[in-house]
Amino acid sequence: MEQSGRLLFFAGIGLAALGLVLWLGSRLNLRLPGDLMFQKGNLRVYVPLATSLLLSLVLTLIFWLISYFRR
Repeated sequence: MEQSGRLLFFAGIGLAALGLVLWLGSRLNLRLPGDLMFQKGNLRVYVPLATSLLLSLVLTLIFWLISYFRR
């Protein structure tokens, strides 16, 4: 039970940090060079390829570090 409480605590901290980063990112209007945006008339399509790749790499590193230090 203590293990699941700790997991929920750190998951909450991680979600709060992610929310803060997303909130600050939207205020600063950050876009990576690989993010694509198409606009025609009233239609706007935003495809965050570089952001998705960076997020995937960061999450992979975090989960790898967690599994490495749990051994």
